[in-house]
This record gives sequence, structure tokens and C-alpha cells, in this order.
Amino acid sequence: MATARILLCMFFLAFVGRSGLPGSNTVKNDTETLIAIAQSQIGVREVNGNNDGPEVEAYLAVADLKKGEPWCAAFLSWIFKQAGYQQPRTGWSPALFPEARWVKAPSRGLVFGIYFPALKRIAHCGMVERLKGSWLVCIEGNTNINGSREGDGVYRKLRHVKTIYRYANWMNNKKKKGVLR
Repeated sequence: MATARILLCMFFLAFVGRSGLPGSNTVKNDTETLIAIAQSQIGVREVNGNNDGPEVEAYLAVADLKKGEPWCAAFLSWIFKQAGYQQPRTGWSPALFPEARWVKAPSRGLVFGIYFPALKRIAHCGMVERLKGSWLVCIEGNTNINGSREGDGVYRKLRHVKTIYRYANWMNNKKKKGVLR
């Protein structure tokens, strides 16, 4: 199953990732690529419910984390790496929201963060797949059906925009031909 997902993701990247075509829109292609990679992971589950399993451990490895660590931010870092981005590479959700990356309004492909008052910080994150009125359809790792930050897999979630604390845009840091854009 993991091999099939990886092959599907590679095929999609080879097909959609061609942004050098006349009239192509690189930002749109980057957004669609990121979302397609995230979508390809929906249904991944931890093997023993302890932040483990082949896919989860691959996400953790991108952020230099060990098996058993929380992985919502590492999941996003893995998505960006698969799409050819140099950054982000973190397992710490607050690190995904430096002020220089803040965006006020949600849109496809943005990273979002949820603030937990008890922890006094952003403590869960995911990717905006699409907008649906005042709601966001999101793809998140280390969550569950209830939307917990201590979940068991990758899920598509529906979240109200008022529950989101911050949005960040990481799509302007892809390295192409030695140039950071």
C-alpha cells in the first residue's frame, strides 16, 4: 500500500510538475502539486497508534525526528520536500509561522495553525485544500475523525475559519536552477 502511494505520488509529480509549458502558471502548478501530494496521503494510519509506521516514520525523518514523536508539522515538511522545496523542515508546529510568512486570508496550499490556550502556542497544523464558504477543507497529519492534535493518521478535515489562528505561505521558497524564489 505504501509503495502504491509513493508510485502514485511520483507519477503525479512527473505529470503535473511540468511547469515549463507555455502559458503555465508556476504558483498555481506548485499549489496543485502540493495539494495532490497531501491528498495522496489521506488514509495513512499509524501502525500501533504510537506515532509509528512506515509512512509516519518517513514524515518524521524529514524533520530529523524519531519514531514516536508528534508529526503534524513533519507531515507538512514531507509534503514540501516531495514537491521540491528546500523548506520547511521542522517537526515543531510554531516554527511554521514566522512573521515573514504570515498571510491574512486562507487560500489553497497555505499552511494553517491552530492555537491551544493551555499550551500558549500553535500546537496543530495542516494544509488548506480548498475553501467552502466560511469553512476550510483541510488535509492534516497526526489527527483523527474528531480533529485531535494527537491522532492516528492523515485525514481530510472540515474546519471553520474562526478556529484557525494563523496562515503561512511557504510556496515562495522553492529552489529552481540555484535561485531561491
